Amino acid sequence: MKAVVKSLRPFALTGLIVLVAIWAGYKLWDYYFDAPWTRDGHVRADVVPVASDVSGFVSEVLVRDNQQVQKGDVLFRIDRARYDIALKQAEAVQEGKRATLDNANADLKRYSALTPGVVVSTQRMDQVVAIQGSAQAAYDQAVADVALAKLNIERSEVRASVTGIVTNNELRPGAYLTPGKGVMALLDTGTLHVQGYFEETKLQRIHIGDPVNVRLMGSSRALPGKVESVAAGIEDRDRSNGSTLLANVNPTFNWVRLAQRVPVRIALEGTERNELVAGATATVKVLGPGSRNYATAVKNERRTAQPCHMVQTAIVVAPSCG
Repeated sequence: MKAVVKSLRPFALTGLIVLVAIWAGYKLWDYYFDAPWTRDGHVRADVVPVASDVSGFVSEVLVRDNQQVQKGDVLFRIDRARYDIALKQAEAVQEGKRATLDNANADLKRYSALTPGVVVSTQRMDQVVAIQGSAQAAYDQAVADVALAKLNIERSEVRASVTGIVTNNELRPGAYLTPGKGVMALLDTGTLHVQGYFEETKLQRIHIGDPVNVRLMGSSRALPGKVESVAAGIEDRDRSNGSTLLANVNPTFNWVRLAQRVPVRIALEGTERNELVAGATATVKVLGPGSRNYATAVKNERRTAQPCHMVQTAIVVAPSCG
């Protein structure tokens, strides 16, 4: 009996090693091909181009590069001397049109109040009515011109449309601006989020509301978040429209088919906005629906976090840690 057991021991050990190897291979395959994580993630935010609505020389710049601003803060001012003069001219024209209108209203009132015994030709009455209508239209136009002049003066102060950070600011006093030309960028800090570009083979394991760990490149601290949405579609690069507006499909086919990358929007939770830099690279790991209490999961992730070292082979480049 002992001889039989002794003879079977090598086979049992070999079988155990084979099972461990199969299990390890399955885990590696699942980790690299099916597990919902990606190193292809980026911090993103809405960027508002700041431009002037009126033309003129910049008289004052009130913000510095990379300065935090609140919605409504004045960023810079356009020289308003020309617009002050335009307002005075419009107000003068308005006063003249008002006098003309008052005279036309008085004439119309007099002719309308004539006694029945006084003969007034229909042609003359039509002329009085027409003159009054033209005077009224001219006065309304003058009122609109005054309102436009006041609006131009108001728009000579360019204000922040959102709360955020001014960046790429190279504007200086004395520069001449034209309407609609962007001169600086305003990053909306309220829209900071992470976009993880996951392979399409991993989407079936990603669900709205799943807890997520985000680790920025160069940082070992895991940031908590959750899946907010999954992109509804991506561009089909193998198809275009021909000259006849018919579908022009690329007939080539590759034996090695690469999985498409689909953007997944990640909302960060409990993270200071000043810690994030739009455009920074991040590793995104979806913990899955079974980890709803992601605070514990994040704590475990931080406890076991180790610096990742890149291991490069002839086929893939993969991190040596999770």
